[in-house]
Amino acid sequence: MSEFWLISAPGDKTNLQAWERMNTVTSKSNLSSNSKFHIPDLKVGTLDALVGLSDELGKLDSLAESVIKKIAQYIGEVMEDSKDKVQENLLASGVDLISYLTRFEWDMAKYPIKQPLKNISEALAKQITQIESDLKTRAAAYNNIKGNLQSLEKKTVGNLLTRTLADIVHKDDFVLNSEYLITLLVVVPKSSYVQWQKTYESLSDMVVPRSTKMIAEDAEGGLFTVTLFRKVMDDFKAKARENRFMVREFYFDEKELKCEKEELMKLASDKKQQYGPLLRWLKVNFSEAFMAWIHVKALRVFAESVLRYGLPVNFHAMLLQPNRKSIKRLRDVLNVVFKHLDEVAAASIMDPGMDIPGLQMSNQEYYPYVYFKIDLSLLDCS
Repeated sequence: MSEFWLISAPGDKTNLQAWERMNTVTSKSNLSSNSKFHIPDLKVGTLDALVGLSDELGKLDSLAESVIKKIAQYIGEVMEDSKDKVQENLLASGVDLISYLTRFEWDMAKYPIKQPLKNISEALAKQITQIESDLKTRAAAYNNIKGNLQSLEKKTVGNLLTRTLADIVHKDDFVLNSEYLITLLVVVPKSSYVQWQKTYESLSDMVVPRSTKMIAEDAEGGLFTVTLFRKVMDDFKAKARENRFMVREFYFDEKELKCEKEELMKLASDKKQQYGPLLRWLKVNFSEAFMAWIHVKALRVFAESVLRYGLPVNFHAMLLQPNRKSIKRLRDVLNVVFKHLDEVAAASIMDPGMDIPGLQMSNQEYYPYVYFKIDLSLLDCS
């Protein structure tokens, strides 16, 4: 995705000429694609309140950005089998993000402009915070099911020494409920099949003749049953180990095996049932959070423009999509076109070596015009 610059400058006659000059130069040189960014006539209130609000909006901007990034990343996690389709699910108001940005319209119904700026900011903060809270709850529930399912599924992979045997063994493979006899499961390397068949009856006393059979095989070896008297079990295990035959610690419990299978099926079913509603919620709330974020950006441009350019409110906002190869050139053009708005700052930017008191007091980028970045690349989940 792309990077956008949201900028503003005064709307008087002099600056309208500057706007035209900027549009002409950027268009001719293919430096950026520009579109008007419409911000309605919002209630200003006092300048003191506006200064405080400007700080709050900065924090809200960061929060909103982090929330939409989390949702986008989580959509990628949930759509684990079709990550290539994540981007097409990141929409705002039913359209792709770039279209929403370039055709931005203030949502009058959701954020009425007759109320004070602080009320609009608080409504946005409440909405974004609620989405973040709901995301944590829903993600925790889904991750719990997914994690438990993965743990059980991991047991079904691996070699015969470590994997679960629930889906391999059957009741008929064992001598059950005998006071004297027990059936053991032994993992035998492929290269030792012949040796096993020749020697298993003599590894200890009291091994039932012809009681072995292979019930499963993988790339490394086979799983064999063998029946013997309980009292020689320890001796048999020790002798088997000496011959590189590994006895699995396994006792057939039909109820337990049935529970394990049912748990696996239930978790797989629960995950499948939650997937659809969760993905729908993520898509809807990504859209809501993204639209809220862009409204926060609009509020920031409005507040900063009033603080910079004064009253009465008269400024134009523009959305620029820089050509990736021409970012430095575009910045130079903007600084030249709008340098009259703040000669001192412009001089500092054109000559970074100049030490001008006051301009280094903030880490935020400062330009003669109002500027905020909207970086959509942070939503790339590939």
